[in-house]
Amino acid sequence: MALRLDARDVSGFKFLFSLAIMYGLMSILVHSVIYTKFITPLDIDAPLDRFSEARAIEHVRVLAHEIDGRQEGRQGLREAAEYIKAQLERLKERAGSNLRIEIEENVVAGSFNMMFLGHSISFGYRNHTNVLMRISSIDSQETDPSVLMNAHFDSPLGSPGAGDCGSCVASLLEIARLTIDSGWVPPRPIILLFNGAEEVFLLAANGFVRTHKWRDSIGAFINVEASGSGGPDLVCQSGPGSWPSSIYARSAIYPMAHSAAQDVFPVIPGDTDYRMFSEDYGNIPGLDIIFLLGGYYYHTSYDTVDRLIPGSMQARGDNLYSTVKAFAESSKLKNAHERESLGVSDEYNDGQAVFFDYLAWFMIFYSRRIAMVLHSIPIIIFLIMPFFSRFLNSGLRCCFSTFYDFVKGMILHTTGMMLAIVFPVIFSVLRLLVSSYGMNWFASPFLAFMMFTPISLVGLLIPRTVFPGFPLSQNASALKMSKEELSEEARFWGTFGFYALLTLAYLVAGLSGGFLSFFTSASMLLAWISFYLSIKFHGHHSVRSTVFYAIPLIPCLTYSVYFGGFLVQFLIEKMGMMGSLPPPYGNYIPDIVVAAITGVVTVAIQKPLEIHANRVVDSSYDFSVVDSNSLLFLFKHAPEVAKELHIDPDFSFETAKISNQRTFLTLFPVNFLFSRSLKFPARSDEILKQYKQFPHVYTNKPQLTSSYGSRRVYLELSLGSLKEVWVAVLNITGPLSNWSFADNKLPVPETAEGGPPSYICRLTGASNEKWNFWLEASNSGDIRVDLAVLDQVLVDEAKKLKGLFPPWADVTAYSSFLSTYVF
Repeated sequence: MALRLDARDVSGFKFLFSLAIMYGLMSILVHSVIYTKFITPLDIDAPLDRFSEARAIEHVRVLAHEIDGRQEGRQGLREAAEYIKAQLERLKERAGSNLRIEIEENVVAGSFNMMFLGHSISFGYRNHTNVLMRISSIDSQETDPSVLMNAHFDSPLGSPGAGDCGSCVASLLEIARLTIDSGWVPPRPIILLFNGAEEVFLLAANGFVRTHKWRDSIGAFINVEASGSGGPDLVCQSGPGSWPSSIYARSAIYPMAHSAAQDVFPVIPGDTDYRMFSEDYGNIPGLDIIFLLGGYYYHTSYDTVDRLIPGSMQARGDNLYSTVKAFAESSKLKNAHERESLGVSDEYNDGQAVFFDYLAWFMIFYSRRIAMVLHSIPIIIFLIMPFFSRFLNSGLRCCFSTFYDFVKGMILHTTGMMLAIVFPVIFSVLRLLVSSYGMNWFASPFLAFMMFTPISLVGLLIPRTVFPGFPLSQNASALKMSKEELSEEARFWGTFGFYALLTLAYLVAGLSGGFLSFFTSASMLLAWISFYLSIKFHGHHSVRSTVFYAIPLIPCLTYSVYFGGFLVQFLIEKMGMMGSLPPPYGNYIPDIVVAAITGVVTVAIQKPLEIHANRVVDSSYDFSVVDSNSLLFLFKHAPEVAKELHIDPDFSFETAKISNQRTFLTLFPVNFLFSRSLKFPARSDEILKQYKQFPHVYTNKPQLTSSYGSRRVYLELSLGSLKEVWVAVLNITGPLSNWSFADNKLPVPETAEGGPPSYICRLTGASNEKWNFWLEASNSGDIRVDLAVLDQVLVDEAKKLKGLFPPWADVTAYSSFLSTYVF
């Protein structure tokens, strides 16, 4: 039996093939944009009046590879500060006579309270270093409003920190050179802040914004960060008000910004120095600009120079220089005193604007007021369209029937969208039930699209398959239209109504991400007009009419591929660091999340030690993971590690020793991302050889008791003979009513697993001095102090164990000292 196709079938196949070619070309274009392949990095011999990625990378190479470790407590952090200062001094020597160059090295100390990841923490810090350069005209005044650029030079535990944030520091050093060598004289001062304590919870920025003499002169700031090794240098936060984002929109050469990022940033488990400058203390207008791709290497030992994405630093540098010039030349740049005198001003309190870049080619920006009008138009059109199209010819009753059909079309489209999300989720669960290998898409993100997109399309098409004949409320014969025409009309306007309603929902919720649904609804209107005009000339069933419908949608579809592709890639890269949940459910979460997001996009585009004083009570190796693959999976595929730990083939969670949350107290509150952590015995003789003294807390003078029954205990914390201390954490329980930290203010108490309320304080800052503090109890009850100290030095046995892990497992290893005291 021969398969026979008529002319319309052949035309249909040609159209589908054309769509496949179109989406393929869109994908190639989008890939070149998000990996900055369209940007040519300038080499080291580039003109001195241009930003050069090659020159900046030389700074990264020194910071990440020639300096051995820039973590708090290590000598490399001091060496990094000295390197940065030396580079700035060299620039000062060749500055023109019309420039004033001021260079400072500032040591900060302080104490404050903060909420992080939903947990209340207190901080005490000292001896953290900031290096600053102030570039201004020779006749500038100390009080002139200035522009601040901030980047941190410390790096996370176990990481060389090329991307995070050697690339940021290098960018600012090249900006400083460019400003001096280009001949541009800033009309307002430019301050470059190289801060040495961001990875230990934003401490150096806190010290600057609370104590430095230049803090009140700052009229705007740009915080430069990295959550990966390159890609789009995205504006993730902007404010207060819309002025900072409007400056960026007008000045950025390769604009990369989505106001939607500001809607989701608060739920991301992390923070940046932006918080200190714009929210908690400074209330300064500014931008938070972050590298977002290359997240595989973020906070790992693989964050090296060779993994920086070419072109990314060039785009960042060109954007930063252009934006800082625009800030410095803006008439709205005000110092703290001028902003305070303005009070509630439209310049700074006009709400969050709506903005987005189009493939980094240009940027669309409009204010909140305009958005109130613009984003309301689609829903108005949806509501009046039934009356506009039917009232004059068919009367009011037909108008309501038409509106009812439009609503049914919306319900069908919404059902399809939900199924397009639910089907990939169900498929991901079923696949794991059979294979048990999760995250197989992690190293090859295209697999996520190959697995989940076809399933999502099936779900999307089910309503149309189940209801091939649309349940019309209108009388086709009375309207002299075919049922096919009325059905397609209802489906179209139902889909339009869905995006119109979604746009309105974003607006009412006070969010700024409604631009995507608005862009979609606006493009659908243009497509409808184009289609309506084409059928008059080519007929309703003509392929040409369908092409006329598709052409106006191409810009929107391309943007959806750009936005959706970037979102899925970013999410997949971050799934390796999102924490672990206990099995059996924990293994399913990453696949379910990626499946659901892929469905949405498809729719849019169609060691610790327990010690007591100087005696080791217990020593162990404790392991945890930060992705969904359990430790059993890791030990199964790392046989040399299993052999060293004496793990037999029958090993399971039921027979193993489980570590508790207290074991990882030094990482609080990140330790709540861990589950099913395992504990293995370790020898203590090497520890006793390496350390003469362990960290300990003791009273340094008699306690005071008031007539009201309260008492004050005076304590001293010694870090012993530890060499590279990253942090010391105090967990205090009992009738605590006050303490000497955080300006004598207690944070909100933490409670866990039915335990008593506890108060957490993190202490950082390299010093030979001891920490002295007092605790006040409301009665004679005992105060318990749990102390956890993280040292980055490993004993030889631990180094050997770390070296046995396979190269695909990135291991962050440290020594943790735990002790408990009762006063």
